[in-house]
Amino acid sequence: MKKRICTVLVCLASATAVFALPEFGLSTGAGGILGGHFTRYSLRANGQAASMNAYQTMNQFDYGLFAFFDATFATLGIIFQTGANNFDESVYIDGTWNPDESRSGQGWETILGISLLGRWPFRLNERVTVFPLLGMDYLISLIQRRSDEYGLIYNRDDGLREADKNDNAFHISDWNSFIVRLGGGVELDLTDRIFLRGDLLYGIRLMTGWERKNLAFMRGFSGDPSPRLGGLSSGPSVRLSTGWRF
Repeated sequence: MKKRICTVLVCLASATAVFALPEFGLSTGAGGILGGHFTRYSLRANGQAASMNAYQTMNQFDYGLFAFFDATFATLGIIFQTGANNFDESVYIDGTWNPDESRSGQGWETILGISLLGRWPFRLNERVTVFPLLGMDYLISLIQRRSDEYGLIYNRDDGLREADKNDNAFHISDWNSFIVRLGGGVELDLTDRIFLRGDLLYGIRLMTGWERKNLAFMRGFSGDPSPRLGGLSSGPSVRLSTGWRF
């Protein structure tokens, strides 16, 4: 009986040490980002004027740099990132494929991002700390480019090849986006001040202005007041960095 009580007390003491309220601290650092983003969307509209079905597939590889500032339970980051993708967008009107609205090829983007992640550090031992992460990135689009059917690269906001329902050029901010992030990380202390950090995150992108304008186009063209958007735009990312603890 005494042995069982001692075992329980040891387990409680260990759990208390691991899940104890972390000490408040500040740190900063910088590193690199590698990730992927995959879009599988379908749009359906069935109105008096026409029925429309649109499908979008995109596979993107992202890479970039970031800097962060920590205050124990939150991480504020600045991101500079580029991405390269291949895409296919197919539009069917009344069951017939429409070549004027369908596109496929390669694309490139450059973004500036702000990341805010909440975290709760758990100290495993003197050198290793782990933590869950939950938060959001706001990505500001700087450059959006694609290649056309002839292989020529163009800016998507130039108004020459892509336009909204009023035949106006898209604005570069139409590709700004919010991404909800969920994941975890680990820190390895090299000294009392210097540490290495690795974060593994999965992000789900919310609807962009470009996608909302495409829904508006389908409403106007088909006469359907509520076209349906289905699918997901999401992907994983890894952030590796070196930090300094104040």
